[in-house]
This record gives sequence, C-alpha cells and structure tokens, in this order.
Amino acid sequence: MLFSSITFLFYFLPILLIIYFIVPKKFKNLVLFIFSLFFYFYGEPKYGFLLLLSCIINYIMGSLIDKNRKYGKIFLIIALVYDIGSLLYFKYLDFFIENINNIFKSEIPLFHIIMPIGISFFTFQTVSYVVDIYNKKVEPSKSFLNFATYVCLFPQLVAGPIVRYETIASELKNRESNFDAFALGVKRFTIGLAKKVLIANLLGEMCTSLASLPNGSVMSYLLEAVGYTLQIYFDFSGYSDMAIGLGLFFGFHFLENFNYPLVASSITDFWRRWHISLSSFFRDYVYIPLGGNRVSLLKWIRNIFIVWFLTGFWHGASWNFILWGLYFASFLVLEKKIYGKYLNNTKVFKYIYTIVLVVISFVIFNCETIGDIKIFLSSMFGLNNLPLINTETLYYIRSYLVLLIIAIIASTPLLKVIGNKLKKLEFLEPVIYIGIIILVTAYLVDTSFNPFLYFRF
Repeated sequence: MLFSSITFLFYFLPILLIIYFIVPKKFKNLVLFIFSLFFYFYGEPKYGFLLLLSCIINYIMGSLIDKNRKYGKIFLIIALVYDIGSLLYFKYLDFFIENINNIFKSEIPLFHIIMPIGISFFTFQTVSYVVDIYNKKVEPSKSFLNFATYVCLFPQLVAGPIVRYETIASELKNRESNFDAFALGVKRFTIGLAKKVLIANLLGEMCTSLASLPNGSVMSYLLEAVGYTLQIYFDFSGYSDMAIGLGLFFGFHFLENFNYPLVASSITDFWRRWHISLSSFFRDYVYIPLGGNRVSLLKWIRNIFIVWFLTGFWHGASWNFILWGLYFASFLVLEKKIYGKYLNNTKVFKYIYTIVLVVISFVIFNCETIGDIKIFLSSMFGLNNLPLINTETLYYIRSYLVLLIIAIIASTPLLKVIGNKLKKLEFLEPVIYIGIIILVTAYLVDTSFNPFLYFRF
C-alpha cells in the first residue's frame, strides 16, 4: 500500500486515526501494531510471517544478550545470522547463483525468490537493536508489543528511514499527542505527498517517455539523466517526509533522512545529506568497528571501499549497484586525500563538480547492466554519433520545461525560505496545503502511474 494512494489516504489512514485517538492510552501501541501488520500484509501477504518471526527472534535474543552477558556474543551471533542470513537468502541468493554459473559455466537452477517488501529496512532496524543492546547503548524492551510496534511501525516499515530503537524507545513507552505536533505532521506529510505525486511521478513519466524514444539525441540522454536524478530525490525524500509526518501524527519523532543533497558542495557533503539514516548505519555498525579513520592509510582505504561496496550492494542484487557504491568510494578517497581542500576553496566549481558526478552516479544506478551504463554515458557525452538535439527531444523539453524548473528550485532551500516567510500570513498557509491535497487527489484519480522507486530495494 503506497502512502500516495487513494486506498491509504482516504480509507486506511482516516480509520486508523479515528480508532487510535478513541482508544485509551494503554491500547495505542496495540492499535498501531495491528494496523501496521494489516498495512504490510496488504502489500506482502506471502511473506508477512517473516516480519513476525524477525520480531520474535530479535526480541528473545535481545533479552538473552542483556540477561546473560557471559554468553552475550553467542546470542548476538544467533540474531545476526538470522537477520543477515534472511536478507542474503531472499535478496541475494539468485544473484550469487547466477554469478557462480557465469564463472564456472555451471547450471545450478535459480530459485526465483520474490524479495519481501521492506526487508532491507526492517532487517537493519533489528540488527541495530541487538548490536546496541550488546554494546550497552540501549536497554532491551521489556514489552514484546512495544518492540514489535517499533519493528512493524508502518510509516517507516517498507521504505525507511531506518529508525533506531534508541531514537523512539522512550516514545514507545510514553508519548503525548498534541495538536501542534499533529499539525506539523500534516504539513510535513502534505509536502512529501506533493513531492511524490506532483513532481516525482511527472518526472517519472518524462523519463519513461525519453527512454522509449526510437531516435535519441545527446540532449535526450542528458535530460533523462537529470530527470531521473530529480525523480529519485523527490520520490525518496518525499516518502521520508511522509514517514516523518505520519510519525508525528502518533507522537513519534523520526530523525531527518535528507537535507537538500542536490546543493552539496562535494561528494562527502552529498553523503552527509542523502539517505542519512543509511549512511549513518554503515558508519556506526561497519566503518567504526573496522577502525574508521584511526588506522593506516591502506586500512582506511580498505574500510571506505568495504563500506561503500556494502552500501551499493544493499540497494540491490546487481553489479550496477555495486559499481555505484565503489564509484562513490573512489571520489570520497580522492576528496579526503588529494583535492578536497582545493575543491572547498572554489566558489562555484565545487557545486558543478558535485552535481555532475551525482547525475553520472544515478545513470549507473538506473542502468541494469554494465553494457547499458556504457551506452548511456557515451550517448550522454556525445560519443555515440548521435545528434546534439532532434525534434523529439525538443518536444519533451517544451512539454516538461516548467516541471524541470520547479523541480530544480524545489531541490534547493529556496521554497523553505519562502514558506517560512508565508507563515506570517496565517490565513494563506492552510489554503496552500488544502490546495496541494486537492491537486494530489485529482492527479491520483486521473492516472494509474504511481510507482515508488525504493520499494525495489
């Protein structure tokens, strides 16, 4: 069930809100847990039991780690073997078999396993939970219901952000819902909904049309690359905004997941702003345990490449994602050790440098094979004997120019600055948000094109 769907907006969410605010405080987590399970089973009826099994195993292992410190490492390993093992089996087994077959010319049959929705996200949450208990950063949950609510909480269940137990541990036990937080949640959710439906979806339509052109041009490839970069930003950051807004409805305060990454001044800065919950997870649970930057140069480079190999591989069982991660690792090393200081001293070039590398990165991210990557990049840079521009490309530029301008402006803090000034005009703010909801509803009723890119990861 998508947040940006009629079913969610006009059936699931209103019914949940009515019941949630009617029941006594002691039943609120139970209501959230039941509705979260329904939310998940609605989209993933086949593998819903995996979510519950993950809750049971990690709750038990977390308690055992805390109560039996002498054997804590054994219980931690059991939890990690289950968590990581499940992820490897459902997400990567066929990928491993395919590559073994290619290397050894074998014919091991594929399992054709369908990946459970959200497994990449809720697995990382349970991993962080047991590791943090082992490291004595958090106390284990005394209530299975509270823990299961944390893992299954529908706003962040299937597409993040990756919420750590320590972030909402106290709110699971005792939280207050008030009008100000709820109103802020409505605003945040509406902004995310607009990003997703009114910008990302339309950019997706543009990119789909450009990709199917029988006669491409240098500009059509460039336009598709820029469009996809903007699409995935508004798609994913919009979903994170909606998740954060929904959390506020129920008294939860999730951490930010995006901070205008497309205005970053370096690749290092970009990854401080993009998918913050993922990069901080790998920093705290992989990079620092490996030694971080407090090691020799060669070991530090090893650490960087391990982290970014895993970051790329986390996104999907495909070589383009691995290449995408290693691509970023290379520039992070170069910035840190060779030209980062010089880059930082430039006024304009650092922003051009960053956005060009980011757009290229999402070409790698979007293409399914290494061959597709080569064709796309060579076409985009005029190395495939294509015309600079043609009639078809001009048509799409004219059709989507206003959307592209709006998307580019909206990817900067400019609209936020304007919005803060409009808050002084109290009568105008609700009119704007109501107008956005009407536009979104009209679009959803009128079209069936409503994908969400990160569901596939």
